[in-house]
Amino acid sequence: MSTVSIEPLIHHHQREIRRFRFKSSAFGPAPLSCRPKSRCDGGRLCSFKSPRRALAVVRAAAVVETFDTTDVVFRETFPLEWTDTVEGKIFVKLDKGKNEQNWQLTVGCTIPGKWILHWGVSYVDDVGSEWDQPPTGMRPPGSVPIKDYAIETPLKKASSTGEGIDLYEVKINVKSDSAVAAINFVVKDEETGAWYQHRGRDFKVPLVDYLHDDGNVVGAKRGFGLWPGWRAFGQLSNILLKGEASQSKAQDSISASSDPKQEDSSLEGFYDELPLVKQLPLHNSVGVSVRKCRETAKNIIYLETDLPGDVVVHWGVCRDDAKNWEIPAAPHPPETILFKNKALRTLLKQKEGSSGCSELFTLDEDLAGFLFVLRIKENIWLKYMGNDFFVPLSKSSSSVQSNKDSEATHVSGKGEQENEDVSGSAFTDGIINEIRNLVSDISSVKTGKTKTKKVQESILQEIEKLAAEAYSIFRSSTPTFSEEAVLLEEATKPPLKVSSATGSGYEILCQGFNWESHKSGRWYMELKEKAKQLSSLGFTIIWLPPPTESVSPEGYMPKDLYNLNSRYGTIDELRDLVKNFHEVDIKVLGDAVLNHRCAHYKNQNGVWNIFGGRLSWDDRAVVADDPHFQGRGNKSSGDNFHAAPNIDHSQDFVRKDLKEWMCWLRKEIGYDGWRLDFVRGFWGGYVKDYLEASEPYFTVGEFWDSLSYTYGDMDHNQDAHRQRIVDWINATNGTAGAFDVTTKGILHAALERCEYWRLSDEKGKPPGVVGWWPSRAITFIENHDTGSTQGHWRFPGGKEMQGYAYILTHPGTPAVFYDHVFSHYQSEIASLISLRNRNKIHCRSIVKIAKAERDVYAAVIDDKVAMKIGPGHYEPPSGPQRWSQALEGRDYKVWEAS
Repeated sequence: MSTVSIEPLIHHHQREIRRFRFKSSAFGPAPLSCRPKSRCDGGRLCSFKSPRRALAVVRAAAVVETFDTTDVVFRETFPLEWTDTVEGKIFVKLDKGKNEQNWQLTVGCTIPGKWILHWGVSYVDDVGSEWDQPPTGMRPPGSVPIKDYAIETPLKKASSTGEGIDLYEVKINVKSDSAVAAINFVVKDEETGAWYQHRGRDFKVPLVDYLHDDGNVVGAKRGFGLWPGWRAFGQLSNILLKGEASQSKAQDSISASSDPKQEDSSLEGFYDELPLVKQLPLHNSVGVSVRKCRETAKNIIYLETDLPGDVVVHWGVCRDDAKNWEIPAAPHPPETILFKNKALRTLLKQKEGSSGCSELFTLDEDLAGFLFVLRIKENIWLKYMGNDFFVPLSKSSSSVQSNKDSEATHVSGKGEQENEDVSGSAFTDGIINEIRNLVSDISSVKTGKTKTKKVQESILQEIEKLAAEAYSIFRSSTPTFSEEAVLLEEATKPPLKVSSATGSGYEILCQGFNWESHKSGRWYMELKEKAKQLSSLGFTIIWLPPPTESVSPEGYMPKDLYNLNSRYGTIDELRDLVKNFHEVDIKVLGDAVLNHRCAHYKNQNGVWNIFGGRLSWDDRAVVADDPHFQGRGNKSSGDNFHAAPNIDHSQDFVRKDLKEWMCWLRKEIGYDGWRLDFVRGFWGGYVKDYLEASEPYFTVGEFWDSLSYTYGDMDHNQDAHRQRIVDWINATNGTAGAFDVTTKGILHAALERCEYWRLSDEKGKPPGVVGWWPSRAITFIENHDTGSTQGHWRFPGGKEMQGYAYILTHPGTPAVFYDHVFSHYQSEIASLISLRNRNKIHCRSIVKIAKAERDVYAAVIDDKVAMKIGPGHYEPPSGPQRWSQALEGRDYKVWEAS
């Protein structure tokens, strides 16, 4: 058996934990740096001889249940963060179905978690190892397309083994008469972001006779036999460009490997297991409370933790602020042993009826402090921020307050915690007042003051940057962030210019192409003829297709970045098109593919990773952890795109070249901003660098990953999904917006299943990115990937106008797909755009959700527009405002306040 290699892409993981029982709040959010691999070897870990060493103490407002609060002189809760190693296995099984033509492939694992199968197929006539999406009939329920080369399917909890081990698995139906030659996959851990591969490469299950073992094949080496008219299955290793040379080599390989005996081969079922090791970040806590015994004046310490299993406390005492370890006088707790005449070790008692363990320690009254470290699982030692835990026992300790302060803090349960709350509140109020003062400056023009427009714009940009930076520092795991409420709720008008992310705030985006637009060879000229019409419809920005030479005709496999003669037209036609859009007051976005680039040459191993043209990079420009392309760069800062070499943006020469290229495009072509492709592949901080150099008017990134599903049904709570998008936006320091994939997905479920209650989150706000950071949310219902002739994630048929009634009346920046603009929906879309502009709805408009029920969703926006979608009934409330119906269509209505 072989082992499974792990390539973690995301190292941050949070898990809900059980807190031990305290009467008031548990520990605060102070970070903890544990040293789980340290070993106790006397003085090195415990620092018995280290005089005047600073050991941290964290005060909290918690009171242990065991003690009477009137006796408590100290209480403290320490957060514990450590990493556990969990062992399990990935299993792959191929079983025969009801007849000879039906088989079932099962992929699963035995470690609990949120597992995703990221997979695709290879067909019998493929030359290279590029993945393709499987036929529709092969896709299990809950599968979500990823671009045009793969899908992701969640593993479901299936059953428990006889040993009580839970199994998580997904089943794929396979027909022996299909044209599928192999199934390729990796297993993704959604909780940690790690990819689990086979010997550092994608798993591969061959379904036809396989001639070459690349080391990543699982199961039987024989398959269904040979597809009629096809005699052998070539290598599925390195991605080869489908040029004439590759074609001829593949044909030679096929001819040379023909063997009549192979035609009689048949499928063999198999079961294969591979060891799986997962590093699981865990969050626990240890609480300590001290009281003075009224009769003896001794210190009684109660220590309690929710750590699992046997926990040993390695402990001692000190007599002064030097904190030198000593062994205290007896009595000692049960299960205590002496360690090298330097410290004591006590096994904590398991608590009856609940998880965790605890112990009582009785110490003399003349001691200054109690010191300890924790040991779990024989070799994992937990300390606090690199130091031994320290609990003060007397007033002589520098960590103990005066009697008055101690009484206020430790007896009343208020004191310092309350003071921190008050000071924190004052600090927050100060920040808010500063921002409000800046906003007041923006409105000064209306009051006759002499602030210039340029100064206005500068102030607003400072506010945007301040908000993004503050959000980066203070965001918690469950965001309550609301950009609008803090920044601009009091502003009478949205800004004329905010930042590169939002344009004017009133932008309406048109995607100016579909998946077939390249086929005419003169798309730029065709689109030029529609410039005036698009302007008259109310669009302010248009997104053009990728302009560079590309291996794929659609432009998303770029090769020579400075060659702008593409299947859409020539560089001169592109310049002319941009000029025409500018003449009708429409800004233009270029589609920049920065994540990956197709190579010009092979390296010495026959792998395509050497680049030519004006940007002649070598394999240092390719990330090291992309298993297909043998890069010599650093590890990727995001997810790998399997079809082409993933660029290493950590390289200085790469960033310098890309910044120069983007600035060249801005000057040479006249682009006003960017649509950034597959930004999941690299850190948002690099995007910030590129945007600061190229200074765009508007930028939107495509951060697209799977929403949360349970047993094939979309979860109501999609906070984790939109959080990932918000995290990427925030990594750019707010310099870019992102497509609101969360909103699109929720609209799918709401409209398909008549479950309009999904359109309100738990706090009564829109459930997508538009509910958290609307000025950075670019809302859409369809694009060239999801719709058009690809149809990877097509919006529910016949319900498109409900979707547009939602995004064109709500905050965010709405994007309309080309195919819908030039269709029978055009007049309805134009009416909605006109209503949006007439009522000055913008990217920060305020939404008040009036109804979110099974068959109807309704909302009021800026107290100017009311809308409803769904077959259910809604009428705007009567009151000081009078509402008149402005638009009506199939299952949607819109009203305006008169």
